[in-house]
Amino acid sequence: MPLLYTIGKLTVAPALRLAFRPTVEGLEHIPETGGAIFAGNHLSVADELFLGTVVPRHLAFWAKSEYFNGSGVKGALSKFVLTGLGAIPVERAGGRAALSAFDAAIPALRSGELVAVYPEGTRSPDGRLYRGRTGAARLAVAAGVPIVPVGMVGTDKAQPIGVRVPRPGKAKIIIRFGKPLDFTGRPDDRTSLRAMTDELMAEIQKLTGQEYVPRYAPRRGEPG
Repeated sequence: MPLLYTIGKLTVAPALRLAFRPTVEGLEHIPETGGAIFAGNHLSVADELFLGTVVPRHLAFWAKSEYFNGSGVKGALSKFVLTGLGAIPVERAGGRAALSAFDAAIPALRSGELVAVYPEGTRSPDGRLYRGRTGAARLAVAAGVPIVPVGMVGTDKAQPIGVRVPRPGKAKIIIRFGKPLDFTGRPDDRTSLRAMTDELMAEIQKLTGQEYVPRYAPRRGEPG
């Protein structure tokens, strides 16, 4: 476990548990050993904090590459923190650059690490669950590891978009883990990846109770 992540486990995690008292369901679905992908809905930047708080093992999060490439003191600090936490940079523009995240994640998963991804690709703008992108399924097939569905409830109230830090007392935080999905041996053609992703999103919806929207979530600044 990276040193900075360990420090966070000993300091930030207990503070969050004390301040928010999150309810956790399905801990028995978290594998004690071996690689796995944690794939959940994305309501708030606080999702990573609470997920990292309740999962006992190290979680490597996919993070936008912009967070690694900022300028000035703020940019340098962001890169230092994310690198220290073991985050994996993702190029959202697509193409060969976007595959660098897979290049980093696949050997980590095969060696027994855990990686967290958000299939929606961005935070939900309105609290609904949007169509999933196929990256999580593609990664699971390539690495030969299961996907653990994750449902976050209340994080968008505790830390809405635009709010810098989570606010205690604003909502009850619930984190639910579903039964792992094993896609080992499934083909990785477009049709199969779409079917696996839809299956994953259906499991996430069961955990959250969100209204499902059968289209991709708009990026921030894009029309809905």
